[in-house]
Amino acid sequence: MKINISQARTIKFLLFVLIYLVLFFVISCDDTITDNDIDKIIIPSSNVSYIEYIQPVFNVKCTGCHDGQNPETNLDLTSWAGVRSDASIVVPYYPENSKLVWSIEGIYGYLPMPPINAPVRPLTENQIEGIRTWIKEGAEYN
Repeated sequence: MKINISQARTIKFLLFVLIYLVLFFVISCDDTITDNDIDKIIIPSSNVSYIEYIQPVFNVKCTGCHDGQNPETNLDLTSWAGVRSDASIVVPYYPENSKLVWSIEGIYGYLPMPPINAPVRPLTENQIEGIRTWIKEGAEYN
């Protein structure tokens, strides 16, 4: 089967369009959650899911310093296991006894986190209440 010049041009054009569309979709699929994005998410007042609400807040607001590679104050907030690795950081059912809450609220001598000079904005009231509620509900991996 022979292909004439017109058919060859059509095939080249279709390949070009296909490659362009694939590149367009790959480039436009950036799923990075930004500081602005996370602040728009409303955490419910009950049944707070760690996976859906808490870890994304930690990912955007906290893991710049509290990561698994070089965690500040030996705290790794990149995973539930890291959050729960020290029993004093999160005390299930008792947010008022949890160092994480003391830190994000800046109470009992703790500097507020994230710090004022951080590249992200401070946690919103909804995020702080969401973390408190998650702890109050047992700090589950849910």
